[in-house]
Amino acid sequence: MKSINAILKQEVRVEYASKHTARPHPFWVMVQKEVGDHVRSWRFLILLFLILLTCIGSLYTSISNLPKSVNQNDPQNAFLFLKLFTLSDGSLPPFHVFIGFLGPLLGIALGFDAVNSEQNRGTLSRITSQPIHRDYLINAKFTGSLIVISTLFFALGFLVMGLGLIITGIPPTAEEFLRIIFFLALSVLYVAFWLNMSILFSIRFKQAATSALTSIAVWLFFTIFYQIIISLVAKLTMPGQGASEAEVVNYQHFILGLLRLVPSQLFSDATTTLLMPAVRSLGPLTMEQVYGAIPSPLPLGQSLLLVWPQLTGLIASTILCFAFSYFSFMKKEIRSR
Repeated sequence: MKSINAILKQEVRVEYASKHTARPHPFWVMVQKEVGDHVRSWRFLILLFLILLTCIGSLYTSISNLPKSVNQNDPQNAFLFLKLFTLSDGSLPPFHVFIGFLGPLLGIALGFDAVNSEQNRGTLSRITSQPIHRDYLINAKFTGSLIVISTLFFALGFLVMGLGLIITGIPPTAEEFLRIIFFLALSVLYVAFWLNMSILFSIRFKQAATSALTSIAVWLFFTIFYQIIISLVAKLTMPGQGASEAEVVNYQHFILGLLRLVPSQLFSDATTTLLMPAVRSLGPLTMEQVYGAIPSPLPLGQSLLLVWPQLTGLIASTILCFAFSYFSFMKKEIRSR
């Protein structure tokens, strides 16, 4: 009789423990699966190798030219640590330029087959047939890819800071450290836009090759051909020699407005201002504004205010692209044919 009572009590304890044991949320289980798939994929490893190689190359170039760039009249001498991310001798672009060029490729590589590959394999309908919300899938794919991108960029940023500290022996100041953190967060936001765009194409197109080629075509258009088009427009609308100062300023504002329609220009303006405190304006200045100005670096708060329109534009573009992806996926027919 005692043994039967002991067995019943043990079963009650096991049942109580199973009911009150914290189970992982299905959404985070899907996120962990996406992170594992990305980290183990060959395309991620290849892009990681390329970014790491270019990071080391740009760091070597900046450290080699750091003694030559020291100038007593340079207002950025107080921010020598930031020159690890911006200095170049022309042979290799600096670190932030590499991020602006290779970052979109990373976002496209992680998202161009996010949905259509699942549908072609027949696993999309199996996943959504489970008792989970349908939007968990698209949200988990974006969240998992964003975690991978954030971890990679912050690891590379801290790697550059660590190697720079070991080689130069100059520790970063608090403001330099915060500027680098904001730069890395901005880089993640910039790549998130291209990630959302590639996920949108993976929803719209059935074949992964089509979505990949479309994403790369959009990236090439904004990186190369859009600049050519703006150059032609600038030549056609250039004011004559007798134009007034107001007409010249309006013309420059017009060209800058056209350039800032693309995310790459917004990212370039924002990173230049954050990593180069001596930059005091991102647009044309009149002689009245230049006259009497003291060549001193801006504090971090003023630099953030200066790039706030660029930050707002990148955030709005990323959210808008994600919204299109979300609504397209929620209305998509996912049954296998």
